[in-house]
Amino acid sequence: MKKTDKKLLEEFIRVDHAGERGAIKIYEGQLLALKTIMKNDELKEKIEEMKVHEQEHADFFDKEIKKRNIKPTKFLPLWDLLGIGLGFSSTILGNKAAMLCTASVEEVIDEHYQNQINKIGDDEKNLKNKIIKFREDELHHKDIAYKNGASKEGLYSIMDKIIKTSSRIAITISEKI
Repeated sequence: MKKTDKKLLEEFIRVDHAGERGAIKIYEGQLLALKTIMKNDELKEKIEEMKVHEQEHADFFDKEIKKRNIKPTKFLPLWDLLGIGLGFSSTILGNKAAMLCTASVEEVIDEHYQNQINKIGDDEKNLKNKIIKFREDELHHKDIAYKNGASKEGLYSIMDKIIKTSSRIAITISEKI
C-alpha cells in the first residue's frame, strides 16, 4: 500500500485551496466586467455556472485545511487581487480573451491535478477521488471555454503563455509559502 508523504500532502492541500479560491476570484472579476462594462448575459450565465463548481472545490479544500490544521498560503490576499484583476481585464478585452483566460488556467490545472493524482497514495483515497472529480470539472470548463470562443491565434498565444506561466509560478509559491 502506497502511503502519501505528509509534507507533500500539506503542499497539495495548501496549493489546491489557494487555486480554487483563485479560480473563484477570476470568475468574480469576469462577472464584475460583464455586469458593468461588457453586458453579455450569455457569457455571464456560463461563468456563473463554472463558478459554482469552483465554489464546491474551494469549500472542500477549506474544510481540509481546517481539519488537517494546514496553514493556507500567505499569498492569499495577493492572489485574490490578481485573480480579480485577471478576470476583469481579460473580459474587457472581449469574449475570446475571457474564454482564453479560463482555458489557459484550466490547462495548467489539468496537469497540476494529474500530477497530484499520480502521487497520492492509497491512504488518501477520499482526497484522491475528490481531486479526480475536480480535474474532470476543470476539463469540462476548458471545453466550455473553447466552445465559446477561446483562441490561441495571433496575440492570444502571448496571453496564453503569460497566464500559464503566471499560474505555474503561483502554484510553486503557494505549495511552499
